[in-house]
Amino acid sequence: MTKEGNDREKITKCFLCCAPSECDITKECQQHCVYWGMNVVIRVSHLHKSFRVHRREAGWFEAVRHLWRRDYRIVEAVKDVSFTIEKGEIVGFLGPNGAGKTTTMKMLAGLLHPTSGEITVGGVVPFEQKPEFKKMMSLVMGQKSQLIWDIPPMETFLVNKAIYDIDDRAFRQTLEELTELLDLAPLLDKPTRSLSLGQRMRCELAAALLHRPRVLFLDEPTIGLDVHTQENVRRFIVDYNREHETTILLTSHYMGDVAALCDRVMIINYGRLIYDGELSVLTEKLAPYKRLEVRFSRLPKMNWSEYGEVAEVEEGAVVLRVARETAAETAARLLQQFEVRDINIEDPPLEEVIARAFQEEHV
Repeated sequence: MTKEGNDREKITKCFLCCAPSECDITKECQQHCVYWGMNVVIRVSHLHKSFRVHRREAGWFEAVRHLWRRDYRIVEAVKDVSFTIEKGEIVGFLGPNGAGKTTTMKMLAGLLHPTSGEITVGGVVPFEQKPEFKKMMSLVMGQKSQLIWDIPPMETFLVNKAIYDIDDRAFRQTLEELTELLDLAPLLDKPTRSLSLGQRMRCELAAALLHRPRVLFLDEPTIGLDVHTQENVRRFIVDYNREHETTILLTSHYMGDVAALCDRVMIINYGRLIYDGELSVLTEKLAPYKRLEVRFSRLPKMNWSEYGEVAEVEEGAVVLRVARETAAETAARLLQQFEVRDINIEDPPLEEVIARAFQEEHV
């Protein structure tokens, strides 16, 4: 076997290794071989992050005592998290409040230094804050703004143009594209403080994408937006990803964002990654049933538990939980036995599936 062929074999073994930080050829492959993880944009291996937190009891005595002596405790926010994300993927990163989502996102964006473990984004270590890393990524946080409050968005865009050293032609071309996709023309010259939340978020996305980042971190990008604006933002993200193959990691408490944008989800709870896989597989695993909603002109009086688990009963309708494999058969029986006005078979709400996942130690 040639040296190149031998190297390829080694890389394959490294790439498939379940604990790459323990592999004796991983670092050599990463540093010297052009074939290493050629489609992997984000690589996280055994990531840990802990914080030293000031601890104080209530009361005036404790307040005075802590002027001279303080007690601390260690909080582990992220515990042994490993994953990879390939070029062009849109991945949902989910978890309850305090689970470690934003902490992980900040480490990926280079804003926090990990306690231990390894991170590379586009082959670069984020917390080293190299210029090439800053130009390849962008972070949008729904609760924080990069727009300058007292000046129009266009002025902020010009500031970003200078920061990222974007040439005039590329800036004009990108701005025209984003203005059309996000309908920004009426907003560019208005003071940022006069814009609605939805208008500001559209401008935030434009500001984040002016330098054409290869990696985009979105931390609750639709928080506080109305339904129509949420839909517009989702549509833009899908179109932009399709056009530019941008790798996107998304956190959101709105399951509509996840369902519309992500085929793959990662779930973190108490700092540990408890699921990484397809959203459809998660639904089948945690909700092995279908929702069967049946509407009648007049609801018959009977024991509906003969057909499945009763989820809801309301005027003229009943909702049953039925095993996936028997849902069609049960629907046919109901149609034969009753005067049914409407019948609908669907998966349980994604909120219900994710809530169940949060209760599990491992999915």
